[in-house]
Amino acid sequence: MKTYQLKRATLFIIMMCIAFSIHYPAEHASASTGFQQCGEASWYKLTGKTASGEPADPSGLTGAHRTLPFGTMVDVTNISNGRTVTIRINDRGPFSKGRIIDVTQAAAQQLGFISKGITTVKVTAHAGEIGTNQIKNCQ
Repeated sequence: MKTYQLKRATLFIIMMCIAFSIHYPAEHASASTGFQQCGEASWYKLTGKTASGEPADPSGLTGAHRTLPFGTMVDVTNISNGRTVTIRINDRGPFSKGRIIDVTQAAAQQLGFISKGITTVKVTAHAGEIGTNQIKNCQ
């Protein structure tokens, strides 16, 4: 009876690992592949607490991404003017369809899109940060 239970438990674990590897977001692949994502960014002036539990700071250089782990350092480059700012992911979002990242007001100011509200960006994780094979060309 114990051998049967052990085989069944082992099979269950193997099945869960396969299911996990199929459904786990691509952004959580090994760090050796690098992370780069292109798309629309917006800025927000959050008050209260972020999803990571820390106090929101509109003057800080932080941002929200749907899947990157909290603490991930990324370079955000505004495609229209070439400006780049380094931010730390400390929140979840954006929740608007088609956007890939929200940045604080301070980061948007440095990127030069405060008045526009949204812009096309390239998000690149720093060396050694979490990575993915998801690399898209920015126009």
